[in-house]
Amino acid sequence: MDNKEKELVDARNALIKAKKDLADQAISLRNIKESTSWRITMPLRVIMMILRGDWKALLNGFYHRVPGLAYAFDPKAGGFPSRLQRGLGVLIKKGPRAFIIKIKEGQRNNTAIVDAASNYQAWLECHLQQDQVDANKILNSLQGKPQPLISVLMPTYNTEERFLRLCIESVIGQSYQNWELCIADDASSSLLVHDILKEYQEKDKRIKVVFRQENGHISASSNSALELVNGDWVALLDHDDELHEHALLYITEAINSKEGVQFIYSDEDKIDEQGNRNEPHFKSDWNLDLLYSQNYVSHLGVYKSDIVKKIGGFRIGYEGSQDFDLLLRYSREIDHKNVVHVPKVLYHWRMVQGSTALNSGEKSYTTDAGIKALKDHFEVLNTSVSIERGFADNLYKISWPSVKSDGMEPLVSLIIPTHNGFDITKQAIDSIVNKTTYSNYEIILVDNNSEDPKALDYFIELESCDKITVLRYPFPFNYSAINNFAAKQAKGELLGLINNDIEVINSDWLTEMVSHALREDIGCVGAKLYYPNDTIQHGGVILGLGGVACHSHKGFPRQHPGYFRRLQSVQNYSAVTAACLIVSKSIFNEVYGLNEADLAVAFNDVDFCLKVKDAGYRNVWTPYAELYHHESISRGAEDNPEKLARFNREIDYMTTRWGTTEIFDFSYNPNLTISKEDFGLSFPSRYKNGM
Repeated sequence: MDNKEKELVDARNALIKAKKDLADQAISLRNIKESTSWRITMPLRVIMMILRGDWKALLNGFYHRVPGLAYAFDPKAGGFPSRLQRGLGVLIKKGPRAFIIKIKEGQRNNTAIVDAASNYQAWLECHLQQDQVDANKILNSLQGKPQPLISVLMPTYNTEERFLRLCIESVIGQSYQNWELCIADDASSSLLVHDILKEYQEKDKRIKVVFRQENGHISASSNSALELVNGDWVALLDHDDELHEHALLYITEAINSKEGVQFIYSDEDKIDEQGNRNEPHFKSDWNLDLLYSQNYVSHLGVYKSDIVKKIGGFRIGYEGSQDFDLLLRYSREIDHKNVVHVPKVLYHWRMVQGSTALNSGEKSYTTDAGIKALKDHFEVLNTSVSIERGFADNLYKISWPSVKSDGMEPLVSLIIPTHNGFDITKQAIDSIVNKTTYSNYEIILVDNNSEDPKALDYFIELESCDKITVLRYPFPFNYSAINNFAAKQAKGELLGLINNDIEVINSDWLTEMVSHALREDIGCVGAKLYYPNDTIQHGGVILGLGGVACHSHKGFPRQHPGYFRRLQSVQNYSAVTAACLIVSKSIFNEVYGLNEADLAVAFNDVDFCLKVKDAGYRNVWTPYAELYHHESISRGAEDNPEKLARFNREIDYMTTRWGTTEIFDFSYNPNLTISKEDFGLSFPSRYKNGM
């Protein structure tokens, strides 16, 4: 380690110590406030506030003294006045009970926020030294490789001095030096902003500034900055955010990682006004359906300059979602196989009042602009969809046609294997028949050696129903073979692999799933499943999680938005569970159905989905099809030696066939743990460079 490296490490260690000292001071302050003397003198302090007329401090103290109140009404929804307004709104409109429920939710949120922030700080410290070692390796490896000019695009407007300087310094301090900073000031009224920009322009010839004469807002300002660009690549930077010191270095490594790279994006976190980093967003690799649900790509995004200029840069009238609109239009010009995701935090998004990093509600117009951009996108693609706001601001729900080009609903064959299980099977079938609004379906019940008289009588009764066919499969249980057997006799264009222990919740579940299965590029479609206690049973399948594969967000509360609202977003996963899965019969046959020989019980649905993915289709999961899953009630546990041996053989097959214990699932970031389903941090990171 040379002197400069040692100085850098020493400086960082000093920073860590300083943060620890601050934390110790905070603990000391908390101990003082929790002491008996502090509590005894509280009435005196209240009287002094009243005498001074300091009502704001008095109310603010009360607001933060009630546990959970400060977090109950959206913890990022602004300062005390806005949150108090929300709280009073709940109290007036919904009553005391709803108000108390909100406070209890806030107590849980408070704990989660503190724990997450603490874990992330520990995670950063864990990877600090290794990150520098990796960066040095990349710098050394760049010798003899292309080192393209990267143009950092930055529109400014009345930026606060300290944040503007931090932003510019984060570019100047890049370990990769072949960059230019293209700044367009959007007619700031602040003379200080003008002076700061001139100062930096004179200090570093790589910094280019244009001063607009009229304020045109962010799209027009960004286009003015785009006119300054000479680089092959354009990186977007907001005027109060910061780049990680190795951001452009890792971008350059990504550019050189393979031939034909056309778009690069990274992970990001948020940085508060004191410089503390929190809320890391460790993203999926390219996930088109997730992008249609939310702009998960966001920062840092790096584009080919010539393509950005070809499509006309940023469009006026899409302010608030101008980056999203740009990305959607850009995505039509590139091969999505040439998108590279760098799973490293290369961008720090500033949290200040009025920033979307703090709360999307601060700029509610962003949702409308996003919907407008999506409508334009699908109109150009000549795709008939309807688009509306999703579960929250900046989430989008796209409704695809659930009918074929001739206007007819395709027939769906719902295959339900069962062994005895009268109560749960009847519950499943009744819920489908009584709640499902989609009309063109048939139910194929496959009886596998049932002997319970009550169940057998029920199956005979079902044979007289118009939409129900009962088949007998008189062989040992083999889930794959049973479904393949039924699929051959199914009349539908679409197949539904359905467990006998599901229970329909929302009536349009099948309409939603069919609408995705009819899309030409979609393979398997999965649903959002809950345990009977209203916790998540299935939110998509992640490879490598728990060994071979596990369900995303398992055990989360039903109303939880999920990791960065992924439980509220349609998205692509490697696999979805066949407890409720819709797929076209032609695709089912194309990949030869389920694997009867090697996967009789476990992982056959995962294997099937991976075969479908390998055939060139995207598997999709939707939160808009909701059902209960009373998991494996009819079959029982895998608790005898024979079953355990079979289960181990199936694990071995999956590991050999797909390498599920070694690969990185595209939908799941290597900085996240594979030991639990909670999207917690991985200690250490599983990313190759160690971050």
